[in-house]
Amino acid sequence: MSDKNKKQDHIENDPSYKGLQVNSGISQPPSINPRIAERLKKNKRKKYSVDDFVKGILDGDRGILSQAITLIESSKFEHQKIAQEIIEKCLPYSGKSVRIGITGVPGAGKSTFIEAFGKHVTGHGHKLAVLAIDPSSERSKGSILGDKTRMEELSVDQNAYIRPSPSAGSLGGVARKTRESLILCEAAGFDTILIETVGVGQSETAVHSMVDFFLLIKIAGAGDELQGIKRGIMEMADLISINKADGNNVHKAQLARVQFENALHLFPQSPSGWTPKVLTCSAIEKTGIDNIWDAIMDYCSHTQQNGYFEQRRSEQAKYWMYETINEQLKDGFYQKQLIKEQIPEFENKVLNDEMSSFVAAFKLLDAYFQDIKNKE
Repeated sequence: MSDKNKKQDHIENDPSYKGLQVNSGISQPPSINPRIAERLKKNKRKKYSVDDFVKGILDGDRGILSQAITLIESSKFEHQKIAQEIIEKCLPYSGKSVRIGITGVPGAGKSTFIEAFGKHVTGHGHKLAVLAIDPSSERSKGSILGDKTRMEELSVDQNAYIRPSPSAGSLGGVARKTRESLILCEAAGFDTILIETVGVGQSETAVHSMVDFFLLIKIAGAGDELQGIKRGIMEMADLISINKADGNNVHKAQLARVQFENALHLFPQSPSGWTPKVLTCSAIEKTGIDNIWDAIMDYCSHTQQNGYFEQRRSEQAKYWMYETINEQLKDGFYQKQLIKEQIPEFENKVLNDEMSSFVAAFKLLDAYFQDIKNKE
């Protein structure tokens, strides 16, 4: 644009306005208050070393414990490296808790039960950690993580710690991260650990492989009686609790209890030598909660006396060694640049029926192992 056109654009440059003084106007204030910016810089989260994390966890600092669990859940390599060092140093201080897995269909009242049960546990002088696995959306990949919000009383209890974690579509990954988080919680001094499953899919099997006691929550009158006869989840349960046994539902709950007891008689004796029980409770009215806690203590006493308690923990440690190997091999395969470059090509061949899924998979695996061999 020429100088002439610029002058015409501004009326104050017209000759008829000669002598007119145009003020420059008010200078714009900064978009961020400098005092607040300075304060934010001072309050910037401190970066802790591995020893700082370990010391904070052993001292029971919940802020540091939460940051350490965040490192465990992170997919960044540098975070994973730090997390593994923290876990290794905390491992000698773990293993002194009772690990309880809780599952049940959506709507069975798991969160309400955990709050009532948790308040009962902390009321008896125990320190409780709740690790809640929240299902992630397959579309948005997001999670609500609302378990802590629903446990209003327990979330403000000084002897309780609640940590919700997203499943993020990877059952194996979440299970491993939950087990590692469990170790840190034990090192932080929590003597009772509750692990709540997403309530759907095969997450129950993964959680069962990391707990001492498995609690199945059911409700009466929801068509669950027939489901109870199915072997899968029933064989894993050490105790079945019929929740919502209150108001007009008490009779239905008692009837369901008898039906489940009859179903349990069809199963062979558990390796632990423990006979699973069926109890009724009301999380809203907080009735029957004490009976469930007593049953858990009886189970722990029984299995510790016959040696099954320690035997099971040893088997679980071996199981997670193999699970970690499988997961690391899988991650290593998909992270390799050669595979990332070749996968789209093989995908197209499979989609266009030029190659079978199995042949494509074996060719990619051959390329992966050949690449490793060439670099040796």
